[in-house]
Formats: sequence, structure tokens, C-alpha cells
Amino acid sequence: MGPIRPLEERVEVADNPEPRCPCLLLLDTSGSMKGERLAALTRGLFTFRAALAADPIAARRIEVAVVTFGSRVDVVQPFIAPDRFVPPALTGSGQTHMAEGIERALTLIASRKGFYKRQGLFYYRPWVFMITDGQPEGESETAVAHAAARLRRYEAEKRVAFFAVGVGGADMAALQKMVVRPPLPLRELAFDDLFLWLSASMQSVSRSQPGDKVELPRMSWIARVGAFVREHEKVIENLSTMARIGLKFTLGV
Repeated sequence: MGPIRPLEERVEVADNPEPRCPCLLLLDTSGSMKGERLAALTRGLFTFRAALAADPIAARRIEVAVVTFGSRVDVVQPFIAPDRFVPPALTGSGQTHMAEGIERALTLIASRKGFYKRQGLFYYRPWVFMITDGQPEGESETAVAHAAARLRRYEAEKRVAFFAVGVGGADMAALQKMVVRPPLPLRELAFDDLFLWLSASMQSVSRSQPGDKVELPRMSWIARVGAFVREHEKVIENLSTMARIGLKFTLGV
């Protein structure tokens, strides 16, 4: 006989045996995000929560977690169902410990997938959505390189789908060195549009069968200015308008 599962795990699974669709929000709370940017981001989180909680399938399948990174990195919300998700109060200060934030996010996802596996739950490939107006600060080149390499390995092994969104004057070229997909520039402070897109996308994923390709809505929140956008215009336009993004959501590794 195997080890006895913790009571809270057994109760959670008995109450909801649906496949899980984890979505982790990795949010920059450095000093440069302070003020209007974090206020708009917080409003977007409430929009995200309301849209997911109103969908009965998404409310049972999607799980939301939040990790913030400034001069310190915090798991401010472990994975939780949308109807129980309370958007955290976000305050900006310090530098941008992005590499540490990425590492913490990937570790949290690995831990949650371990939970799914122990309980015999199917799950879709996790999404990480990083929102930042900067680039790594106050971290060693070794730490930054390690985080970037780990992320690229996880993407190659289909352990995660990682999206980076640049706010304001974010250095898109620097972000591209950290991530696999071209980072996407946010139109002004259109966080409500971004989170409505994200909620609609996650709802589409939650209704799919593991292994399906999922149709995603148009990314109307993307900015259309700047040298980086011009350089990657074709790739970004494809991400914005194509009927299928080509992501498969399977029982992960």
C-alpha cells in the first residue's frame, strides 16, 4: 500500500476531478512599475478573475498563481481556482530580479505538476505570462544565463508555454535574450484588453482535449510602434492574427 495522501489533497481531488489548466502570472513589481502602471495592472487582474470565474468550465479547470519580482521574489498567490483568487495588492520598489522570478515560477509549476501526477489528474501545458517594463537588474550574468537556459529547455521539452509582455519602455531586445517567443509590446496600459484576451485563451484551452491545437483570439492589445516591432513584425502579426497558435496541451512531463 502506498503512502497516505494528505487529507487536503484528497478532498480537493474528490471535489473536483477535472483536468487542470495552470496559468502563472509573473509580475514585475520593481520601482519603475510603481504608480499608474501597477494600478492599471491590478485593475486588469480583477478583470481576469471575473472573466474566468464566470465560466463554469474554466472555474473548475483553470488554476491561477502569482509570482512577483522586484528586489525580492515572492509567491504572493499559490495555485488556486479563479473563484477563490483575490488579486493581490501590488507595490513597486527596488530592482528587477527577473532571472530569480523566472526560476521561482518554473519551480512552482514543477511542484504543481507533481501534485497533479500524484493525484492522477490530467493537465494541460502550463502557461506563464510575464509582465515587465524592464530587463534583469542586480543579478549576476551567471544567474541570468542559467534562468534563460532553463526556460529554453522547458520550452523545448514542452513543459511550459512562456509569454513575455513588455510595458512602456521595456527593452524588447533584452527580453528576447531571456525568452523563446518574441516578447509582445503592450499598447499603452491596455491591461484590461490583455487580461480579457488571456482569460478567453485560457477558456479555449480548458475546453480542449489534451493534445489538441487551440484557437486563440486576436491580440488586439499589442502596440504597433518601435524598432523591435518592425524587426519582428511578421512573427508578431502571425501571433496576433493566425487561427491556430500551434500550441499543443498534453499530459506534461
